[in-house]
Amino acid sequence: MRSRKRGLLLVMIDVDPEHEGEFNEWYEKEHLPERVTAPGFLSARRFVAVQGEPKYLALYDLDSPEAIESPEYKKINTPSEWTKKIRAHYRKFVRNVYVELVPDPHGMRRAIDQE
Repeated sequence: MRSRKRGLLLVMIDVDPEHEGEFNEWYEKEHLPERVTAPGFLSARRFVAVQGEPKYLALYDLDSPEAIESPEYKKINTPSEWTKKIRAHYRKFVRNVYVELVPDPHGMRRAIDQE
């Protein structure tokens, strides 16, 4: 059993529609690759809203919430020129870090299956 609880980084963004193409290119070519190679980042997924806002959602599974405090993450979190250009076109931005409530989701599943 893990001694630390895992974390989740959630990012939701609306961007000016006329800059969506460049936003998606930046996200796929620069932003996402930097994050998935950072220590403590386990996986990353992106979504686009079928309905509702913000339009874009990214979820990053973290070894622990402290992953975003590492020197390596802080270094890549310093905005590049391309990042600064893209951020200027954000219309809405939400960024939250979460800690896992249930440290063993498989144990929870077993408990549900036994009911």
